[in-house]
Amino acid sequence: MTSLNIPAEFTLHRKYKFDHSSAVRWVLSHARPYVWIVVMIFVGAIGNAVLAAVVPVLTGDAFNAMLKPQPDTKALLPLALTIGISQIIRGVLQLGRNFGAELMAQKMERDIRDELYLSLLGKSMTFHNLQPVGDTMARSTNDVREVNYMFSPGVNLVVGSFMFILMPIFFAPRYHISLIITPLVFTVIYFIALARYLKQLAPITDEVRGTFGKMNTHLSESLDGVEIMKGAAQEGAEVERFSTNAREVRNAFVLQGDLEARYIAMLLLGLAFAGGLVHALILYRNGLIDIGAVIGYFGMLQLLGFPTFTSTWAYSQISLGLSSARRILELIKSETKLDQNASGRTSGMVGEIEFRGVSFSYPHPIPSPNGRGARGEGELILKDISFKVKPGQTVAIVGQTGAGKTSLAKLINRTYDVTSGQIFVDGVDVREWNLASLREQISIIEQDIFLFSRSLSDNIAFGKPEATKDEIMAASIAAQAHDFILDFDQTYATTVGERGVTLSGGQRQRIALARAFLTDPRILVLDDSTSAIDSATEDKIQRAISNASRGRTTFIITHRLSQIRWADLIIVFRKGSIAAIGTHDELMQTSEAYSRIFRE
Repeated sequence: MTSLNIPAEFTLHRKYKFDHSSAVRWVLSHARPYVWIVVMIFVGAIGNAVLAAVVPVLTGDAFNAMLKPQPDTKALLPLALTIGISQIIRGVLQLGRNFGAELMAQKMERDIRDELYLSLLGKSMTFHNLQPVGDTMARSTNDVREVNYMFSPGVNLVVGSFMFILMPIFFAPRYHISLIITPLVFTVIYFIALARYLKQLAPITDEVRGTFGKMNTHLSESLDGVEIMKGAAQEGAEVERFSTNAREVRNAFVLQGDLEARYIAMLLLGLAFAGGLVHALILYRNGLIDIGAVIGYFGMLQLLGFPTFTSTWAYSQISLGLSSARRILELIKSETKLDQNASGRTSGMVGEIEFRGVSFSYPHPIPSPNGRGARGEGELILKDISFKVKPGQTVAIVGQTGAGKTSLAKLINRTYDVTSGQIFVDGVDVREWNLASLREQISIIEQDIFLFSRSLSDNIAFGKPEATKDEIMAASIAAQAHDFILDFDQTYATTVGERGVTLSGGQRQRIALARAFLTDPRILVLDDSTSAIDSATEDKIQRAISNASRGRTTFIITHRLSQIRWADLIIVFRKGSIAAIGTHDELMQTSEAYSRIFRE
């Protein structure tokens, strides 16, 4: 199997490569490692069907034995034992088939979740900014589970029912060659009707999965923004929106049920029973077959009931699974412009940074970093930015909100890639660096701090999981976080809420500073990271940052004069361009844009 060569920020080498050319081929490529289970399923299905056909055949023989002028009762015991033993063997084979199908379904679900998770980690921030989290979660959970159900019970029952359809065709000629007509005509019409049914079903199941993803997206957004929703007293409006989405999901399922109700398989089964029985009775009346043949043949036709009953929902489950597979594959195949460049430079950094004619625009409309409105597609956020920073220098980036300061910082570690121009770290284009090595040596602390629902110790050591307790404590002391951590009952073992909501803004930012200090980055970016800290704490952190800045290149995005003054280089941004550059004293005398910041 082959896989598309899609660039990714993060990949792992896998034993098997999966075919992404279509949903069906992708699912089959996931089944390929488990061919032995597929063989088990088919062997079990064939054995189950053949042994099921034994019952009507032997039952007919039993009737013939008892309808003789002198009933042959001695033949009944061997026939009964044969039926009993055959059904025990059939039960074992059926168990093996069902177990194999369930085992394969669970293994494939695990593998698909694994592939999807790795793929999502490898997507660029542009992708994650555009892709709704709720829809991603729906695809990662329910859609993956639907692929599981597609195999068990879906494919399992379809394979088993297909074998049952073949039995009357194979065994009918043993009674009379013409008796093959009814099961053969039934099979032809059955598959014609099935093809038409599946063609109509596919867009409906796509709609079912799509409306569910839409509903899940709204639910995720509502829960994530519940504080804003309650603050604006919009619970009623959000409930109405959710109800609308839920009705769309319901309507899609009703439409699917309506199509299933109009499926003609049950009508075909009734006609097959009637036609086959009449045909057999005519042959019996003409003396061409005996009564045992009539009973055995009609019992054989009864086997068509299994594929008829299961086809109504087993094929629906397969259609739902394929719809889900298409949605999952759509995520996996979504392109990202960032390549991890596994063979790129991995050496230690000195910290020299140069922007050379850099311009940047987001490829699609996405929210601005400060959340105040969206920027249009193709609009340049940064325009022809050029400057150079020596190793160990501290650079302050100032400017009005929306000037492009945060966007500039995220270009250094390739959260985004430049639209034009180049960024050099130690004289090497950042795109020539191994992405993991580049990011390991650059730490960005943003204003909106994200903490995981883990212990404080784990959050601090997130970038360096092997860190010792002493190293974690030293980092927290340097970030002025140690004292408030000790105030908790479980100190460093205290588990914080999702996104760190159980901590104050200042506490979250000090934890983030400790995390950065622990990884000892060569380039440190502080994006307004002390905005939620009181003045007394700020003085302590300022000294900690000053100490931490020694020997490393530091970017500080801030409006606080106390942090700007001691910077080696100050860059003033205005509407995506550099308005002025220099030291504090120089800019106060030469730059109106810079001096206006402090007057405001």
